[in-house]
Amino acid sequence: MAIAFRFHPQRTIEAAAMFLKLHGKPMKHLGLLKMLYIADRIALDRMEQPITGDCAYSMKFGPVLSGVYDLIKGQNVDGVDDALPLWAKYIGRPDKKFVELLADPSVDHLCEEEEEIIQEVYAKFGHLDPFKVAEWTHDLPEWQEPTEGVKRIPIVVDKVLKYLHKTDEDIEYIRQIEARDAYFDSVLAA
Repeated sequence: MAIAFRFHPQRTIEAAAMFLKLHGKPMKHLGLLKMLYIADRIALDRMEQPITGDCAYSMKFGPVLSGVYDLIKGQNVDGVDDALPLWAKYIGRPDKKFVELLADPSVDHLCEEEEEIIQEVYAKFGHLDPFKVAEWTHDLPEWQEPTEGVKRIPIVVDKVLKYLHKTDEDIEYIRQIEARDAYFDSVLAA
């Protein structure tokens, strides 16, 4: 069974807000989407879990975090009813192509290593044209160009972990930890 992380709205918003604070002005949403994906990928490599927990897809302009894209478009994330109101409290969309920080959500849900990853990703990609960053993501081995009539192709976490040189044992361990955490979250939510 493939690993499926749980989407973390608060951590996602805090990560997006960090990128926007570092940018200091509204940002093209394509740039935010690319940097969040890259940050998730680096966190997956270093910490064996992504920052956002979002599902990723290969799309025309590279990998995209599906839930974040939905939030940017003003749509709720499947199965996470409180994500859109929380997102809208902190992140707005002044026009079709840009997102902006409305209020500071703090970074209470991000660990120091996640904050460092976000700063590192912004330092490398934050001042580039988002289409250049999208082109860069086309060289990631998990990205597949969608064919005619196909808008998106799921990116399988297990394959990304393989591309990151994780062993089968590492991947199984990550799967077990995520299953355990999902179980405890469901028990605590009940």
